[in-house]
Amino acid sequence: MTPEQTGIAVPPITPQEYGVGARFTLSVYDSDYVSIILGALGEADADGLVVETNDISTFVGGTEQRVAGFLRDVIAAAAARGAHLSASILLSRGCPGELQCELPPGATALAASPIALAATGVRARAHWSLYPLLDAGQAGGDHMAAIAAAVDHARETGLYAGSDHYATRLDGDLADVLETAANAWILVGRTVQHVTTHLTVSINSPSVVAG
Repeated sequence: MTPEQTGIAVPPITPQEYGVGARFTLSVYDSDYVSIILGALGEADADGLVVETNDISTFVGGTEQRVAGFLRDVIAAAAARGAHLSASILLSRGCPGELQCELPPGATALAASPIALAATGVRARAHWSLYPLLDAGQAGGDHMAAIAAAVDHARETGLYAGSDHYATRLDGDLADVLETAANAWILVGRTVQHVTTHLTVSINSPSVVAG
């Protein structure tokens, strides 16, 4: 029997219960990489977020806006030191567990509004991939249409810089790159419960490829 049938109110699901978050690894190509990475993590505002750093990566959980803002702040702070760096970022929503993607009893999909990030003045180039994960038993659909729409939006914003194997190339302000990827992730999440998106971001590269 569903909560609607029993008349029992179900508390709104939280971003943490819905599995909204990111896991990222920041790689800095400088002998002082430890202080650059730890300094950037320490400078970013983590208020209202769950942040867990281990020897491989950092997890950050919270609302879509706060997660994306944290990523922007950490990466921009590290980039300010001038060293070449890369960030591998995985954004995921709709799967709160590790192997099981079951939501709390009675919970429904969590909608989210588009995010907006202030410009950083940091130029970023990125490989971006979007993955609507159509779980068994969930209504299917043309997931490629959602991906194509996201790439078309990147073209409209001027961030689209070409297509490579398995990825779309983005080029622009770090905030715009993160915003474009996150908003596509949120948009697809309106029709597909579990959606992930992956970015490999490069900043201050000594060998920028034209395109």
